[in-house]
Amino acid sequence: MSENKDFLRAIVEEDLKKGKYKEIITRFPPEPNGFPHIGHAKSICINFGIARDYNGYCNLRMDDTNPTTEDTKYVEALKDAVKWLGFDWKEKVYYTSDYFPKIYEYAVQLVKMGKAYVDSLNEEEIREYRGTVTQAGRRSKYAERSVEENLDLLEKMRKGEFKEGEHILRAKIDMGAANMKMRDPLLYRIRHAHHFRTQDEWCIYPMYDFAHCLSDYIEGVSHSICTLEFENNRDIYDWVLDTLKLEPPRPYQHEFARLGINYTVMSKRKLLELVNGNYVSGWDDPRMPTIAGYKRRGYTPESILNFCDQIGIAKANSMVDVSQLEFCIRDDLNTKVPRVMCVLDPIKVVIENYEAPNGKFEEIEASYYPHDVPKEGSRKIPFSNEIFIEREDFSENPVKGYNRLTPDQPVRLRHAYIITCKEVIKDDNGNIIQINATYHPDSKSGQDKSGIKVKSAIQWTCAKKAKKIEVRLYDRLYKNEAPESLEDLNPNSLSIIKDAYIEPAVIEEKADERFQFERQGYFYADPIDYTDENPVFNKIVGLKDSWAKKSKTEENETQVKVEKKPEVKKEVIHGEAQAMSDEQKALFEKYTTELKLNSEVANILARDAQLSSFYEECLTHLNSPVGLANIVANDVAKELKDKELNELKFKTSQIAELVNMIDEETISSKIAKQVFEQMCETGEKPKAIVEAKGLIQISNPEDILPIIDEIIVKNPDNVEKYKAGNQKLFGFFIGQVIKATGGKANPKVVNELVTQKLNS
Repeated sequence: MSENKDFLRAIVEEDLKKGKYKEIITRFPPEPNGFPHIGHAKSICINFGIARDYNGYCNLRMDDTNPTTEDTKYVEALKDAVKWLGFDWKEKVYYTSDYFPKIYEYAVQLVKMGKAYVDSLNEEEIREYRGTVTQAGRRSKYAERSVEENLDLLEKMRKGEFKEGEHILRAKIDMGAANMKMRDPLLYRIRHAHHFRTQDEWCIYPMYDFAHCLSDYIEGVSHSICTLEFENNRDIYDWVLDTLKLEPPRPYQHEFARLGINYTVMSKRKLLELVNGNYVSGWDDPRMPTIAGYKRRGYTPESILNFCDQIGIAKANSMVDVSQLEFCIRDDLNTKVPRVMCVLDPIKVVIENYEAPNGKFEEIEASYYPHDVPKEGSRKIPFSNEIFIEREDFSENPVKGYNRLTPDQPVRLRHAYIITCKEVIKDDNGNIIQINATYHPDSKSGQDKSGIKVKSAIQWTCAKKAKKIEVRLYDRLYKNEAPESLEDLNPNSLSIIKDAYIEPAVIEEKADERFQFERQGYFYADPIDYTDENPVFNKIVGLKDSWAKKSKTEENETQVKVEKKPEVKKEVIHGEAQAMSDEQKALFEKYTTELKLNSEVANILARDAQLSSFYEECLTHLNSPVGLANIVANDVAKELKDKELNELKFKTSQIAELVNMIDEETISSKIAKQVFEQMCETGEKPKAIVEAKGLIQISNPEDILPIIDEIIVKNPDNVEKYKAGNQKLFGFFIGQVIKATGGKANPKVVNELVTQKLNS
């Protein structure tokens, strides 16, 4: 192994050096209650990767201890994800349910030792007796039951003689422990539910903290690697194994930072909410952060593995920019996939002076790959007197710097000839429906003798031979960097184009499954909905980060520029992952319990003294804990990467003022990003910035309705399609209004008004 190793591998090597283990055995133990997501991919890479690197093996084990939420379809999805990423398990898939008899024996042993008891408090009483971070808990009176009574009650629980919630089995540890997880944790609960493997054999099921460590021990696992959210659970893990005096070698738990990506949720509860609420088409919807979703969208295993390698293995939770994942798929596909031409928003061009050889079609041979890609392959592109070009590639009244086709400016057709506009034909509403043009016979690409100077080349397809396809354009599922609820969903996350036209070779020759549509992005033939009669392509990713700031120089329109690989900082870390201090634990408990922050944001704030201090001071100015936490944990945190608190140009009062403007819907979240950037540069107060730039959110229906009316008039085809049943076009109209107002329109008001207009 390299000297620059992550801290987990450093631990493994030290354990091997000391002879603690003869063989390295890890495990990937997901709960089969949902499809695995990108966070699981990181865990898969770590657990299977470490086992591979040290000539050991990794068990795939389903933690199937909750029969009410588990299903075989989730088991199959988990197996498929591991295989798709290129890993495999040694012999079989393991299940915690295989060990139910043995785990129950261990529970009986703890009862006999006086280390566990059957409690009869209800759920509310258990919570009340638990105490708080600053106040010790108190033990249930039922803890005084005799060993014989506890054994009798446990056996009756086992036989199904009690109702759910009537009794539970608890460890007898310490109700005053600083680690609240150690305050007599639950070991078994009653569940009268059908289990997908054990059927109706069991009426009680072990809790995660009890089953997990024992399953690891039974399988001979050496290193139990899990995410930081289980850091405080490690004390229970060790207590169970130590109290039972199990023979060595025994496993030890080690934690790493879980993966957090902005504009993304990875809570199974929230993902299930999206699926069950039909906000997405299923677990494999290409907008979902599930492995199945990425796979269907067109991501490659190599891109996911590279992403996991780039982000490294850290000790503290942080947020990764989604653009880094998008970079990895672009980087992987850039030298792999064929380049082809596809027109998404077609306008017909009739070339008046063109006659094809023999009265048929001219065939232009063109390479699938640019000169700097070490791959070979070409296709023949049919050319005739009728072609399609992108609507945006023609402008009657071009702005300065517009380099494509205009009434006064010729343009080159990619791989083909130079054309000049002669006439523009419009319908009764003033919409351009056709362009009449002439071509220059001696201007063929590679053989140009015309002497005509053009500024760019545009893509096109032959109107008579091109294949009509359906294109699904996917964008980020959430519009906010730190999404909290369904209100943060991006209404423009999916747009469907039914009438796109692509080179016939793509469909007829099937040169690949993935393509670069020049100037559009990377696309993938949908593995489920694609048919020869109705080819469907999913947009994997654009050619550049469309959410990043626009470059001042226009990107070359005919060839993809290879992006500069972002520098990824990897720490060279040795030793054990640092546990939270008592003070950090208290903050984390306060943030999650009292202030209702999500665990990822709470973890970031609690572990960073500068951030938590800044956040606490913000709260003295404004009682908006979630809004303040999101901007501090994401935006302020980025500023503090290279600065100290006293170097920031803005104050806590200004952050509170900014969040208050969002809460009162004075400005949108999108506008708030712009305001924050200027605050970082100038230190100006947010209200002053908003007023000076006229960024106040537009919420008056009288201001928004004329914009909606204009957009509806300009898009009669989409209105007709929407009213015919294509409800997904609703997001198109929302997006157009937001775009027309520069992001200032109030999304809630726009949603209501567009709904009224389209359904009137």
